[in-house]
Amino acid sequence: MSANSLPESAAVWHSLEVDKALDLLDSNADSGLTPQEIQPRLQKYGLNELEEIAGRKAWEILLDQFKNIMLLMLIGVALISGLIDLWGWRTGTLKPGEVPFKDTIAILAIVILNGILGYVQESRAEKALAALKKLTSPLVRVIRDARLVEIAAKDLVPGDVMLLEAGMQIAADGRLIEQSNLQIRESALTGEAQSVNKQATLKLPEETDLGDRLNVVFQGTEVLQGRGKVLVTNTGMTTELGKIAAMLQAVENEPTPLQRRMTQLGNVLVTGSLILVAIVVVGGVIKDGGFKNIQELLEVSLSMAVAVVPEGLPAVITVTLALGTQRMVRQNALIRKLPAVETLGSVTTICSDKTGTLTQNKMVVQSVSTNNKTFGVTGEGYAPTGDFQLNGQKISLEESPEILALSVACAVCNDSVLQKEQGEWAILGDPTEGALLTLARKAGIEQDQWNSKLPRVREFPFSSERKRMSVIFQVQHVATGEASSRGVDPAIASLLQSEPYLMFTKGSPELILARSTQIHLGNDTAPLTEEQRQKILANNDQMASKGLRVLGFAYKPLAQIPPEGSDETSEQGLVWLGLVGMLDAPRPEVRLAVQECRDAGIRPIMITGDHQLTARAIATDLGIAQEGDRVLTGQELQRMSDQELEQNVDLVSIYARVSPEHKLRIVQALQRRGRFVAMTGDGVNDAPALKQADIGIAMGITGTDVSKEASDMVLLDDNFATIVSATKEGRVVYTNIRRFIKYILGSNIGEVLTIAAAPLIGLGGVPLTPLQILWMNLVTDGLPALALAVEPPEPDVMERPPFSPRESIFARGLGSYMIRIGIIFAIITISLMWWAYQHTHAPEYQGDRDAWKTMVFTTLCIAQMGHAIAIRSNNRLTIEMNPFSNIFVLAAVVVTTILQLMLVYVPPLREFFGTHYLNMQELGVCIGFSALMFVWIEAEKIFLRIMGKKAV
Repeated sequence: MSANSLPESAAVWHSLEVDKALDLLDSNADSGLTPQEIQPRLQKYGLNELEEIAGRKAWEILLDQFKNIMLLMLIGVALISGLIDLWGWRTGTLKPGEVPFKDTIAILAIVILNGILGYVQESRAEKALAALKKLTSPLVRVIRDARLVEIAAKDLVPGDVMLLEAGMQIAADGRLIEQSNLQIRESALTGEAQSVNKQATLKLPEETDLGDRLNVVFQGTEVLQGRGKVLVTNTGMTTELGKIAAMLQAVENEPTPLQRRMTQLGNVLVTGSLILVAIVVVGGVIKDGGFKNIQELLEVSLSMAVAVVPEGLPAVITVTLALGTQRMVRQNALIRKLPAVETLGSVTTICSDKTGTLTQNKMVVQSVSTNNKTFGVTGEGYAPTGDFQLNGQKISLEESPEILALSVACAVCNDSVLQKEQGEWAILGDPTEGALLTLARKAGIEQDQWNSKLPRVREFPFSSERKRMSVIFQVQHVATGEASSRGVDPAIASLLQSEPYLMFTKGSPELILARSTQIHLGNDTAPLTEEQRQKILANNDQMASKGLRVLGFAYKPLAQIPPEGSDETSEQGLVWLGLVGMLDAPRPEVRLAVQECRDAGIRPIMITGDHQLTARAIATDLGIAQEGDRVLTGQELQRMSDQELEQNVDLVSIYARVSPEHKLRIVQALQRRGRFVAMTGDGVNDAPALKQADIGIAMGITGTDVSKEASDMVLLDDNFATIVSATKEGRVVYTNIRRFIKYILGSNIGEVLTIAAAPLIGLGGVPLTPLQILWMNLVTDGLPALALAVEPPEPDVMERPPFSPRESIFARGLGSYMIRIGIIFAIITISLMWWAYQHTHAPEYQGDRDAWKTMVFTTLCIAQMGHAIAIRSNNRLTIEMNPFSNIFVLAAVVVTTILQLMLVYVPPLREFFGTHYLNMQELGVCIGFSALMFVWIEAEKIFLRIMGKKAV
């Protein structure tokens, strides 16, 4: 067969017979491919590797930082300022002692620092694909040209015959040719905790879900036990792992709410500034009747442009987010991407995987049914502490001896070990058998002791075809006192007459029951009636409907050890013992976390690869869904168009048997409905949805490297409740960011209006130089803003719905506050400026005529200190608040005021910043005018209180 006639990798291999799959790929189960067939297939299908799409280069990321509109304006201001200084230097018109280009250098330094800050945040390389590649096996054993050879996994091609054995990582997707007791752990790919028993002989429907494809194996999964022979059907990017890699790389990073708001803020500020600059320049030209004062107008324009840009804001926001990450780490939430801190506060929907996230990833027996009675079992995880209950009441095991016999069967018909490691109970082996060992110990049956009472002499092992296992034991006589005259432990004395051997069988309840002819009742046995069979089947169905995995148990006394291979005849005429139902139990703390989510207006949704009955049981138990709520399965979702899914996505809280593509579609549908989505997960299959979600949340303990690298946040304790704490912190951070934006931009508007007013009211010169404005924006605004960033949370922060992630930065009164306070700021400062100008230009004035500019500079700076103290609360007066509840604000006010006074009274600083000495009267006037800002804000609070309104 030529390479061109080979099938594409999209064939539905699980729906084909083995012979048909071999024919399609022109391969042979016994001899594999010949060397001549390998190269054409490599050319057609490519190497068995995950391919990486090139992303942005480092220099492109750095360049993108300088496309920010506010930075572009600052670059323009720096260039114009430099040209003016160059002209003054060349023409000799610089003032004595004036350092040329200092404004240009200072502005460009700020631009470069902000660019580097943005680059550092954005340049973190995505390593999800690298983590995905680690799941691929480096070497693999195949049959080629009728010989067993070991080759590099990247050289595998469709048609190769691959051999599997316990402990191997599977190197490609393939159709099983044959298998023996083959169990594979697929939890990383499908999200299911249970290992999967594979069956080569099955032929499945095309629409079979990924987790139910029992006749195929997948790249990146792990062989737990058994062996198999596999026809390789898909390699590289066409494997299920490859599809996840493609989805990961196809997901585009959307800007966070904070990034969108900062872009909007920049656009508004720059547009407003340019309009104001145009007004000032045009007004000045008209007033002067020409361009004779154009240099002065340009200097005013430059100062206004610098004043309108909050140069310190990016740094303040970055530090605020970094402080938020530190607080979150202390609560076991590790933030991988800084903007995620604030983004968490906007979450409206949490899509959570089930296994290991909402549940413990530990099978726990919930229910036991014997003698037509169903007992509840309490306890958490693998810890062997708990009670047996009937109708909610604790029972004594002496009253129900059949539970003891069933517990013995659980302990000895078992290949796993329950042990305590570092204070925690853990299972070595299969989680299902671990749950049975825990159940037995709750009944006082310890495996170690019973291994000596019932030494194993033969077994009929479990297989996916038989769906049961049996173990034959030799009954040892023990010292039992008076309880049993035959010297047999009382727990099993009623199971025997005088037989020296005992066989326990466990497996599929229907199959075990079909092979049973008697039933164990109390301390006796009786014939199994048809009515009893129907009751047992009804109990089985009832347990299964609650999402429990149900096993049936039976026993048979034997006179001799049955021969090898006699399982079909030996496993007949069994005595029925009972049913055991187990569940990957919910985490106990999650119920409260789910309720807290609902109180905060956040909707939890379960998305799992597990069966719908199990998903419904867990979701209902945790309060994620109500009884009777719809469960949408992967098959149903597959048949839906994107529009149909979008119409249903707000009505469904449980999604079961879903594939990675489905998870991605669900998140995208929610986002199209305007929801802001957090997605939790731990498996490889979660990675594309984690990356698509507005907030991807990976599990720190059980999570794969792939999921962690695709996420924005990692839960270090795998605790769903930690998400609630992180969300609260996100809301606090956003509230504080709004608080210091109000603080910073209110003063910036005041600065701009003050600068614009100077030439329009006929004052000579520019009141503030670009360097002085940078000082105000970075130090006078920056330090108090940082202090405001650590304001403690409001009491009702988690008792309200989340604010819309698409709301404007100016929403809920912030815009009107900034304009209002900016105007008041300007009126106060312009009044001071007019007085100061008249004061310093009076004939009797002995000081520097430009001292009025320093008075304006000082007033603006000190007025901001009163603003910082007053803005701590929107509604409470300053005297009503504990001044030490945020000691950082007081410290920032004191330090900033001292620094500002140093600029006036320390000669080197005075010379560098172009300020002038102020006498005590002038300083007192500045402080008096500055205090009016504090008085105004406090008066506003009193007015709003009288009017019965609450500021936001």
